[in-house]
Amino acid sequence: MLKGPIPSHVEPRQLAERSVTLEGELALERLERLSDSLEDDQGAVRTNLSFERDEQRTVVIRSRLDVDVKMICQRCLEPVVLPIHSECVYAVVNEGANTQHLPKGYDVLEVGEDPLDLLALVEDELLLALPIVPLHDPEVCQPPMAPDEDVAESTENEVKRSNPFSVLAQLKRDPNV
Repeated sequence: MLKGPIPSHVEPRQLAERSVTLEGELALERLERLSDSLEDDQGAVRTNLSFERDEQRTVVIRSRLDVDVKMICQRCLEPVVLPIHSECVYAVVNEGANTQHLPKGYDVLEVGEDPLDLLALVEDELLLALPIVPLHDPEVCQPPMAPDEDVAESTENEVKRSNPFSVLAQLKRDPNV
């Protein structure tokens, strides 16, 4: 197991031959696409990436990510801190390879001759794990409501306004028209 900073690019096949596990923290500010969805980019992703070969000799990456992100609650429009946890198992295959023989629990990750962009992989996984609608617990917040005075005033205004079609109703009742 290698602890420390997570490298941005790796050779997954070489790491799998040595059964390497990368464990460390990755600053949220390095993940630009993810940061666009957040209220702020302070904090770090706790990352555990295990590279190994399975029974079929397929290169496998087991990913476990944990992070607390700050987003805007869509109910009360205040910041909310949400714990994000993601686990995924990737089967590393050559680009264009047949993936029919892979077990169903694997996500396919096509890697060519270039090193794998590990930051992009982590960022994609976290983007998929973000909630579609971030919310506090219902006991913590309620949607913003108009003050009772505004509700009462709008009801009075509706009553005082005359209906513009009331003239048509009178004409309809008048037999001389």
